[in-house]
Order: sequence, then C-alpha cells, then structure tokens
Amino acid sequence: MIWGVLFLILSNYFGIWPAIVVRYAVDYVTNSFSVYRLFEGGVLSKDIFNHLEVGVLILGGLMILMALLRGFFLFLVRQTIIVMSRKIEYDLKNEIYEQYQNLPLSFYRRNNTGDLMNRISEDVNHVRMYLGPGIMYGVNLVVLFPMVIYEMLSVNIELTMYALLPLPILSLCIYFVNNIINKRSQEIQESLSDMSTAVQEAFSGIRVLKAFVREKESVKKFEVQSEQYKHRSLKLTFVNALFFPLIMALIGVSVLLTIYIGGSQVIRGEITYGNIAEFIIYVNMLTWPVTALGWITSINQRAAASQKRINQFLQEKNHLVSTKNIKTGFKGDVIFDKVSFIYPDSGIQALKNVSFQVKAGQSIAIIGTTGSGKSTIANLLLRLYDVSEGTITLDGKDIKAYDISTLRGRMGYVPQDVFLFSDTIRNNIRFGNEGISEQEVVQAAKDADLYDNILDFPKGLETLLGERGITLSGGQKQRASIARAIVRNPRVLILDDALSAVDTNTENTILKSLERIMKGRTSVIISHRVSSAKLADHIVVLDDGKIIEQGTNKDLLAARGAYADLYEKQLNQEEA
Repeated sequence: MIWGVLFLILSNYFGIWPAIVVRYAVDYVTNSFSVYRLFEGGVLSKDIFNHLEVGVLILGGLMILMALLRGFFLFLVRQTIIVMSRKIEYDLKNEIYEQYQNLPLSFYRRNNTGDLMNRISEDVNHVRMYLGPGIMYGVNLVVLFPMVIYEMLSVNIELTMYALLPLPILSLCIYFVNNIINKRSQEIQESLSDMSTAVQEAFSGIRVLKAFVREKESVKKFEVQSEQYKHRSLKLTFVNALFFPLIMALIGVSVLLTIYIGGSQVIRGEITYGNIAEFIIYVNMLTWPVTALGWITSINQRAAASQKRINQFLQEKNHLVSTKNIKTGFKGDVIFDKVSFIYPDSGIQALKNVSFQVKAGQSIAIIGTTGSGKSTIANLLLRLYDVSEGTITLDGKDIKAYDISTLRGRMGYVPQDVFLFSDTIRNNIRFGNEGISEQEVVQAAKDADLYDNILDFPKGLETLLGERGITLSGGQKQRASIARAIVRNPRVLILDDALSAVDTNTENTILKSLERIMKGRTSVIISHRVSSAKLADHIVVLDDGKIIEQGTNKDLLAARGAYADLYEKQLNQEEA
C-alpha cells in the first residue's frame, strides 16, 4: 500500500510535466515561427528553421520520455495496490469459507445457500473493489488535484477558476447518476439470482418436470423472469446512455470556458498560447479523478454494506465446543439419559425425556413413523446439535467433553438424505477415509451390495457421478453412502433410514453384510422398517418424540403393542 501511494505520486508528477512541455513547445514554435517570418527569404531563415526542427524534436522526445515514465509507474501502482486488493480478497474468501466449515448445522438451517454464496462472491468483490480501485483512484484524486491546481494557479488564477467551474457540477451529477445505476444494478442482480435459482431447480428436477409434463409451464415461468430481467437491463442501459454524454458535455463546457477566457487574456497579453494548451491538458487530467469521485463514493457505500454483512457471519460463534477437549478414542458405550431436544430455529420439540443404553459392540434400532424424532437421535450422537435437557455419555464421559473432530472421526454415518459429490464413485467411497487401499474400496462396495452395479458401468469405479450423484438410482446412492461409512472402520455406525430406497431383496443382502460389519461395533439403526430392526440387540420405538416401547424383537412381538402392529402391517404389505 505504501509503495503503491509512492508510485502514484511519481506517476502523477511525470503526468503533469507533459502539459508544461506542451506550453513550452507551443510558445517555442509560435515565437520561432514569428522570427522565421521576419527573416523569411533571407540567409538566416534556413538556420532558424533548422533550429526550430531540433527544438521540436527535443521537446517531443521529452514528452515521450515523460509518458513512458508515467506509464512505468502506473504499472507499478497496479502491481502494488491492485495486487494488494486481490491478496486481501483471497484471504477474505478463505477466512469466510473456513468460518462456514466451522459453523454448526443450525446456522445452515437459518440461512439459504444463495445468500451464503452471495457473501463469499458478491460481497467480497465489493470489498475488493474498495480496497483496490476505490483506494487507488481516491488516493490519485487526493494526490493529483493539489499538484494540478498548484500549477494552474501559478499560471493564472482567473483562468483556473473558470476552467474548474463545471467540475464540481460534473462530480455531483455523476454521484446522483451512480446511485441510480447502483440501484438498478442491484435490481438486475436480484433478477439474475431468481433466474439462476429457477434454472438450477429446473435442471436438478428435470426428471420430475418431464414426468409431470410441466415443461411448458417451466418455460413460461422462465420467460416471465427473463422479461423482468430484460426490462431492468434496458432501464439501466437508458441511464448509461445519458451518463457519458453528460460527462462529455460538462468537459466540453470547461474546455470552451478555458479557450474563451484564455483567448481574451492572450489578446490582452496576460498569458500565452502555450498556457491555453497547458490548461486544456490540465482540465482533461482532472476530468477522470473528478468523474471518479462519485463512483468512488458509491463503491465505498457498497463496500461498507458488504463488509457489515460479511462481519455478521465472521462474528457468528459456534456454540458446539468441547469442554475438556478429550482426543483419545472411545469403545462405544452410549447412554441417553432423560434427553429432550428442541430445534433452536423452529422451536419444534423433537425428543421428550428419552432414555436408553447400548453397550460397546452391541446394536440398537430406533423405530418410528415420520416426525417421531429418529433422525434427531443421529444428529445428537454426531453432536451436530447439543441436547436441550439431559445428557448423552460415551464410555461414561459426557459427549461434550470429547474433541468434536475426534468424536465424529470415530463414527460412520449414513444420512437419510444421501449426498454424493460430483466426482468418481471411487472418490465418493474414499471420502470417508482417503488413506484406504483399492482392495478396501472394492470390499466396501461389495459389503454395500454396490460392486455388481459398478461393474455394469463402462468405467467402473472411475465413473463420474453427476450433480448430487444423479447418475445413480436412489438405491445405488444409498448403497454408495453405506460403503462410504464402512471404509472409516468406525467404532459407532449410524444408519439413518439407510435402506429406505432399496427393494426387499437388496435390503436382505445388505443386512446380511451389515450383520458381519456390525460385529464388534456399536451400531445405531434408525428406520421406519421393522425388517431392518431385526438385526439389533435392542429396539426402541418412538412416537412424537417419546419412547413408547423398548426391548428385543422377540419381547416386543410378544407384547402385542405398537411394534407388533407395525410389524404385521409391513409384513402384509410385503406379501401383497
């Protein structure tokens, strides 16, 4: 920044000199030509003309030298101030992204993806524009203005006043026009954002659109948004069309005043022709800094608003912190003791006084209908949220005492809403443990009953998956997710409705593999299917966040309660 300001001063210094050289050149040529006319046709006329040529060449060479020096220092200005702004942009984006990674799940439930993307792209760009071009042109104005005004005043005070008269009006006009441009640019950005969201949803849900024959409606919806975007863009184009003629008109007024007043003073013998040429160059030199004043003000306002929005995110605190920072592993003894939980963003109570225990190496099944609180148990075990009441202990220690990375690193999780990355099948499986061998990837795929499907693909494990794994079917995605969890070799395996998208035969195949995989591991099977629960040593039945039954499969069937009713209904459905 300091070097940039220094180079800016030097570039402006060498930028002013050409105007002074032009003054000398015009006066030199005018005076020399007057002398030449006196001796025209005489013996000395040729010598006078030769001297005139040499003088013009020297002055021209000086102007070229000054231009090259100014250009060189302007290059250094951009290599310091603009590069500085780019480096700050790089740091700021990394800082925001790292903050996003550290914030809890509740944060993402409160904020939509588009807004988060806007913070790390548009808002950071506004800040960069202030730190780079904003500061550069602002400092340029502060440096250049006094230097030029001093030179102008040293020549003629009256001419200086007239020459500068239109410039404040120009700056005010640009400020107001810039505000209109910014407002309309924001409207265009909003329209563009709406269009992008609509297109993204249409492409992501293209199967549903085609299945329900809604292509025409989708096109009409896009046309409406596109029409709004076009209308707003044309309004901005109209303002831009007025913007440049306005600037040129006011600059023209300044030049005309300079020539008119300057011409009068030349007639009176107060200044020379060279002074008029010099003043015209000075006026043109001041035009851009004065024009930029309104633009800089607008940039500063946008940057201040953007930085405020960025700071709101950077100041967000992750309340999920470790109390004792225990980094040693655990065996897998899990106890829920009178656990209640209310989602902080919605206020919905998902669990009410839930208590159960599963010993290391054993398995537990959490059964219940939709909205009964099954997935909440998985979220609490992974410590994506903290309990509202009660405690969860692992190996006799409060779950809050463990280092969060260590805690989650010892768990394998298969979410209900499967998410696969736009990468190869191999890398999606290895995502759970990037240090594993090819053989372990293949074994995990076999255990999840996915390997035969992979062999059907021309590129096998190197098959690239589309966005969110759209290349695979629902069942294949779930099995890939199971393979991803298995390769972590976790102490606690959490399956959150992991078999909901597979058929009964595939489910039985995966369950047989899981029976072997689950040996020696604490396993939590969350499902609405009782067939998945049969593997578990202990079964908990949830309803509206409360435990209504718990016991072994045999005991619950004998009790003829809610579990037995659910078992019979699903058995009848499968038979049908």
